[in-house]
Amino acid sequence: MNSARASDGLEIPPWEWPWWRMRSHDALVLPWFVLIHVTALVGLILFPLPGWRVLLGSFCLVWIGGLATTVCYHRSIAHRALRLNPWLSSILTFFAVFNGSGTPLSWTAGHRRHHAYADTENDISSPINGFWWAHLRWLWQAAEPSVERFCPELDRPLYRFWWYVQGPILALSFFGGLYFGACAFFWLGAIRLVFALHAQCFVNSVCHTEPGIAPGEDSSRNVPWLGLMHFCQGENWHRNHHARPGLARLGWNWQQPDVGYLAICLLEKAGLATEVRRLRQD
Repeated sequence: MNSARASDGLEIPPWEWPWWRMRSHDALVLPWFVLIHVTALVGLILFPLPGWRVLLGSFCLVWIGGLATTVCYHRSIAHRALRLNPWLSSILTFFAVFNGSGTPLSWTAGHRRHHAYADTENDISSPINGFWWAHLRWLWQAAEPSVERFCPELDRPLYRFWWYVQGPILALSFFGGLYFGACAFFWLGAIRLVFALHAQCFVNSVCHTEPGIAPGEDSSRNVPWLGLMHFCQGENWHRNHHARPGLARLGWNWQQPDVGYLAICLLEKAGLATEVRRLRQD
């Protein structure tokens, strides 16, 4: 049914749509992506070498945004591999939204659907439908994952709040650097957002391309080089994650650095993280 053509009287599957066609519920996603990519390109032409303060500031924002996504969104909210202090969870959620990761409701619903249907056409971001579908296009062309089905426990004001403030937070994320000058506007805004976007998207498009597997088998793989884009925060150890998705630790030994798990251990010692689910040997 999913591969049926319009000639059969059924809608063409979204990965066969023109790239510019959008779902109504995600009609702002593609314009947002165009905006940040065009602005980033202009910024790289005008300011290819920022000063160290601007570069350090951009790095810090990407780092805390990535950490917020992997620790708060992925490990805590989506997989319940740990419980975060509510105030800390809200702070990390702010930085995840600021980083362009979306709201906790949409992120969790999409990620849980990915796990429920991994390596099938029903997987919301599977590369079996093409690299660019898995990397970007699903974000504005896939059907909206059902919150009621995949994360009903999150459908409450505490999490719905972030949908209402996502726009202002992204506006601050994009324009906030203007306070520090033109170079900072580009590097703290669009250039940072484009880097963070593709670093996250490679998990979908590259970490599910294990060669030589039969259709429907687990295609997840660990991708060491992707850890450089993630500053060793652990998301690149994707085969580990699919093997044991409920664990707080993604890198399982010293050869698989996982700064996200190290941060969880420090938060646990500080009393800000509890109920951490671990490997037996941890």
